[in-house]
Amino acid sequence: MDDNLAKRVSAAAAAGWWTILIGAVWITGGWLVWMAILYFRPGWMLTLWGGGRLDWDRIQMLTLCVFGAMKLVLLLAVLTVIWLTLWAGRLRRQQPKP
Repeated sequence: MDDNLAKRVSAAAAAGWWTILIGAVWITGGWLVWMAILYFRPGWMLTLWGGGRLDWDRIQMLTLCVFGAMKLVLLLAVLTVIWLTLWAGRLRRQQPKP
């Protein structure tokens, strides 16, 4: 196999793991902020979300759906990066030893 391809796949896998780490921190931070907002239920949040047309139960459900979708995207990224990592290992093993 081409050594250049193995290096690129390894670099993509490493970048993918960093991206997943940053994404997980981002989602966790956002989740904590939203849990605080949903706990304190500030009045200005209802104004931002449609001028009072939504109630807190609906906002909580929408928030749950958004974070659930974000976690599913993160799971897809994890599976992709696992595949890249395994592929990089296979390419390294197929390299002829000098």
